[in-house]
Amino acid sequence: MSDLSHFDCEATFRRLNDYLDRMLPPEEQRLVEQHLADCVTCAREYRFEQNVLDHIRGALRRLDVPPHLLRKVSEQLETARKQDP
Repeated sequence: MSDLSHFDCEATFRRLNDYLDRMLPPEEQRLVEQHLADCVTCAREYRFEQNVLDHIRGALRRLDVPPHLLRKVSEQLETARKQDP
């Protein structure tokens, strides 16, 4: 990351998905949060995307997933984790 003291809308928007997934380095996270606190437009987009994710997560929690499918998905995720350094 460059030595910036703030992010503009474009830089914030490019990082919004990683921010929502909590995958940003601490300094970038701080800069996104700073921008969201100051920019009504970006804060509105953040709230919209967060709301969509919350609804999807809520719907997924209500699904009745067969145990064999959960095992298969867990095995695939574990395999992917081992392959990704």
